[in-house]
Formats: sequence, structure tokens, C-alpha cells
Amino acid sequence: MDVPIQKKTWTTRKLLLLAGLVLVAGLLAASFFSTAGPTKLNVDPERLTISTVTKGTFQEFIPIDGTVMPIKTIYLDATEGGTVKDILVEDGATLTPGQPIIQLTNTDLQLEMVNRETAVFDLMNNLQDTRNLMRQNRIQQLNQLADIDYQLKEAKRVYDLNKTLYEQKVVSRQEFNQSQNNYQYQVRKQQLTKQTLQQDSVAMRQQINQMQESVGRMQSNLSLMRKKMDDLTIKAPVAGRITSLNAEIGESKARGQRIGQLDMLNGLKVRANIDEYYISRIFPGQKGEFVLDGKTYALSVKKIYTQVTKGLQVDMEFVGLAPAGIRRGQTLQVRLALSDQTQAVLVPKGGFNQKTGGNWIFKVNESGSKAYKADIRLGRQNPEYYEVLEGLKPGDKVVTSSYEGYEDMGELVLENKHE
Repeated sequence: MDVPIQKKTWTTRKLLLLAGLVLVAGLLAASFFSTAGPTKLNVDPERLTISTVTKGTFQEFIPIDGTVMPIKTIYLDATEGGTVKDILVEDGATLTPGQPIIQLTNTDLQLEMVNRETAVFDLMNNLQDTRNLMRQNRIQQLNQLADIDYQLKEAKRVYDLNKTLYEQKVVSRQEFNQSQNNYQYQVRKQQLTKQTLQQDSVAMRQQINQMQESVGRMQSNLSLMRKKMDDLTIKAPVAGRITSLNAEIGESKARGQRIGQLDMLNGLKVRANIDEYYISRIFPGQKGEFVLDGKTYALSVKKIYTQVTKGLQVDMEFVGLAPAGIRRGQTLQVRLALSDQTQAVLVPKGGFNQKTGGNWIFKVNESGSKAYKADIRLGRQNPEYYEVLEGLKPGDKVVTSSYEGYEDMGELVLENKHE
């Protein structure tokens, strides 16, 4: 009788096949988990800049270059054109108010001056002659009036006498009428003579006044002409130092041409150009500072020029006394404050921000063997530091150098290849 043989469920072949499948699945899982983790890159730490996060005083400021200038500069221009006859001072000389600098000569102005003086003298002589003639005419008219007054009195005496005699029938009517007519004639003649004398007096006064006004106008013109002649001598309007003197003997200077400038010696200022980007953040009284010979000096914005060409131009004055030995034309490195000083968490500036946009940074672990990505948020900045708002604390070490080639890495393994 045959005995049935029970077939085995797990054969050696099946066990080997299952073991192979499990091994493959394990390898695939290991590969998956290894690739799903952060991408690592071995980096020599000597190629990186590792900085420490600190907490300290933070202030927004911008570095600007300032040039030391006199507090006020007066430009010297030729008021009248002419030829340089004499140069009376040297470039760089210290001048007093009214001190002559350059003597010009202009023959046309000199000839015009002579002609105007002659015209004034002629008009004054004519005025004097007219006055003399008017005095003579008035004397003659007064003499005539005196004669007329005498003749009138005589005619009145005869008329009064004849009137009495005529009433007494001593003289004839013809003789009485003749004396009466003569008297009336003398009265009328006196009236006309007085009226003529009065009109002549008014006319003479008007003529004299007109001639005096003409003389006055010509004398005013002559005074202006003398001033133009005086302007041929260019003088210092105030005390100061003459600079940029541009003149040679025999050189022709046109009216309005610049011949130099006068720097006042009562103080200095600093003039600086600021990028237009900051135009809305610049205001009078804004503070700045610079270091000279190891000492820090303060400045304050005094004037902001409204015309913006190659940036915004400002004048800054010294707070207190200017440094000893500072000179005109000297260049100063000024830190212009854009905010007040505050306490903040700070990270030194570096090239990392160009790739991260300030959103993350490589943070070094405590052992210093690795650096991994950490999310951060940056705030204000100045040329030295970024203000850290979130993600870092004082004492943390971070990579602040450029992330060129590292931006896609999740982790940097810091291995010193020289060890």
C-alpha cells in the first residue's frame, strides 16, 4: 500500500529567494534614507570665515568721504574788463579788507571818463553863466520897474492936481483928460511890468532847476564812471587768504571773468557727497564723526544742497573746535549716523548674504566639526554688522564668507586637510 508524501511549504530554494528579496529591499531602503537626508560636503575650514555672533551697541551709519574747506569762500571776478597792469599780491597771501590784489587798465574807460568830466564842467560853467545873465536881466527889469513906479507917481500927482484945478475951472478939459490918460497908462504899464517880472522869475527858476538837475544827473553818471574806474583795481572784500589766483601781467581779462577766490579764515567745514539712495534720511543737525591721529571728532550736518547731480551734497560743521593742524583740501573718512545707538544681536558682514538673502546661514555646531543650515531673520545693517532679529544668539559661530558653490548643500563637514 502506497503512503502519501506531504509536500514541504518552505523549500531551500524559496528561503534563498526570500532572503535575496529582503536583502535587495534593505539596500533600497538604505539608499533611500541616505539620499533623503541633507546633502553633505567636506570643506576645509581654512577656506571659510567663521565668525562669532555677539551682542553689543548697534548704529546704522554710512561711510562718506569729506573734504575740508573754508567755512566761506568768496569768488573774485573782474567787474570791468581790462589788461592786467600789475599783480600786487602772491597766491596764498593773507589779505586785509580793501587790500588791492590786481590792477587792470582800460583805455576806453579812461577816455570815457575824461569826456564825462569835461561834459560836467561845461554844463556847470553854462549854469553859472545862465545865473549871471538872469541876475543881470532881473536887475534891468527892476530898474525899469523903478522908473515906471516913478513915472506912475508923477502921473498921479499931475492927475490929482489937474483934477482939482479942473473942478475949479482953472485948467482946460483937454489938459485934465491928458493927465488922466497918462496916469491910467502908467498904472497899466506898471501892472504889465510886474507881471512880466514875475513870469520871468518863474521861468528863470525853472531853467535854473532844470540845469541843476542835469548837472546832478551828470555828476551821478560821473560818480558811476569813477566807480567803474575804481573797479579796475580788484580788492579783497573781506579778510582772508587768496587762492587760485589766475592772472599774468599783460593778460586781457573780460568782464565777469574769474581771477581767483578768497577763503575766509574764521573757520572750516567739511563738504561731502552722499549717495542718492539716502536722500530721504539726511537732515540738518545729523551727527557724524571721524578719527584723526587716534582721536575721534564730531561733525554735524549744517547745510543740504537742494540740487542733486552726482549724489547729495552736504556741508558739515565741527562740533567744538576743529582738530589742530587740519588743513584745507584734506580728505576725511566720516561715519554719518542714520540712527541712534541701540543694543542688538550682531553678526559680522560677509559674502554669505549674497546667496542667502539674509534668510539662512551655516551655523557651526559646538564641536566645530559641522556647519548646518539655520533659518534666520536679519534687520538693519551698517558697513560692519547685520542686526539679527531671529535665529541666532550671542556666542553662536557661523560661516560668514561667500557661499559660492555651497548654497545647495544642507551640511558642511569641516575637515582640516592639513592634519
